[in-house]
Amino acid sequence: RRKPQDGRISLSAKAAGRHLDIRVAVLPTADGESVVMRLMDKSKRAPTLTELGLSDGMRAEFEEIIRKPTGALLVTGPTGSGKSTTLYAALVEINRPEINILTVEDPVEYRLPGLSQVQVNPKAGLTFANALRSMLRSDPDVIMVGEIRDAETAKISIEAALTGHFVLSTLHTNDAPSALTRLNEMGVEPFLTGSAVTAVLAQRLARRLCSHCCEMYLPSPEELLAARFSPEQAAAADGLSLYRKRGCPRCSQTGYKGRVGIYQLMIMSETLERLAAQHASREELERAAIEGGMKTLWDDGLAKVAAGLTSLEELSRVLV
Repeated sequence: RRKPQDGRISLSAKAAGRHLDIRVAVLPTADGESVVMRLMDKSKRAPTLTELGLSDGMRAEFEEIIRKPTGALLVTGPTGSGKSTTLYAALVEINRPEINILTVEDPVEYRLPGLSQVQVNPKAGLTFANALRSMLRSDPDVIMVGEIRDAETAKISIEAALTGHFVLSTLHTNDAPSALTRLNEMGVEPFLTGSAVTAVLAQRLARRLCSHCCEMYLPSPEELLAARFSPEQAAAADGLSLYRKRGCPRCSQTGYKGRVGIYQLMIMSETLERLAAQHASREELERAAIEGGMKTLWDDGLAKVAAGLTSLEELSRVLV
């Protein structure tokens, strides 16, 4: 009871037709044990790209990227931002009998027909890196690595992307440009990063406004400035109608029901590849990507605020 512990509980509710997988993390503290439980509904199917909430233009670009025969697609964001869900949606989109798709995960969250899915087991010596090495001997077309956690996994993933495979994986960074610098920090040569990475998708999950009770309002200039609008943008938005939470029985008086994704897609170009090879900073990469047409997370979030999907308050919370 004095040691940190991780475990898993499986529950089946046959009457409701649901199967829950509960991941439990126990941490001893001065005041007793702290327990965090993550609920995963195994009865739910993997989502589709349409259900992720990508804008039409971004979804079209994303679909083109995941159909490439080689390269690496990285999905990045903090814990709980929906990265694995996005990877599963991509796999659902490209899954066909003639494509050999292998995955290594911790845990396997969705069972997808036609895929060979491997659950890591460090106690038995089956790590992400070891599983990835074995997969490369199994003639894969597509490899999904649940998370790049260490330098060894990073290097093998990049090598796989450069040797005729399409690799999908996740990283923990705040935005898309930071994914390239993170790989360099993990020991991947910058010129290999630029050559291997096809695109990076950064994302967050914001609470979705309850459609039954959200109300329209006119934000004040002060509120817009607090939400990172420039004085010029705040002046231009004068008279703009937005939506905010209110609360009703359907949303348990929270004002929110469900979640909506906020995305930033950085597609590698010759300019970005050159900058990556030159050890460019995150700021230099971001500036070049924006000049090339990349929208920031804030841009996508504001579009979803304007559409009434979430609120300025919630956007400011998730994009601190």
